Amino acid sequence: MKVITEHPPTTTPVAQADGYPPVRLSLKPPGPPSGLLDGAWWPHSRDLTRELAALTELLDPRWGRITRVTVNPTHWPVVPRKVAVDGHVVKVGWFRQEQDPHQLMLRSYHVGRWDLLIIPPGTSAAAAERLMAAACDPRIACTGSALMAAESAGRLADPADADPPGRTQADAWEAEGGAMTAHARTAGGR
Repeated sequence: MKVITEHPPTTTPVAQADGYPPVRLSLKPPGPPSGLLDGAWWPHSRDLTRELAALTELLDPRWGRITRVTVNPTHWPVVPRKVAVDGHVVKVGWFRQEQDPHQLMLRSYHVGRWDLLIIPPGTSAAAAERLMAAACDPRIACTGSALMAAESAGRLADPADADPPGRTQADAWEAEGGAMTAHARTAGGR
């Protein structure tokens, strides 16, 4: 598969078009870090330049200036090298094998790193609601691809349910860090 990288226009920032729909974003509540994801983003289109500009403009006041974003190019027809956002430039990188195709990584010099589930633009509202709730649930420790597979298989719980179907107390305990992984036990722990 070819990846098209787009060279950025001149340094003049492009304002978000009037009437463009609001960013659809769900973030974990404040608290100690848990799980593999920090929230979920449901872009309106596959136009990464336009979508990233709106997303980073929304997140800058919350997380500090977003400076870098990485994606897996599998689901994006064009991956820009830079995106102009409200007076600054966000550098965009892509990793085909190292990054989950259903995740977006954002970095800020001031605060750190966040990983968001990317919900495909054509997803139904009901499925997107389930995916957003699962990505923000501190009890669920899944990658973006694992959440998408669970949704496709009909295994994601309704957000109103207390626990995902089939999840035992032992599963919850282990997902929350209650047990060491087999690797940590054989390596002498950390």
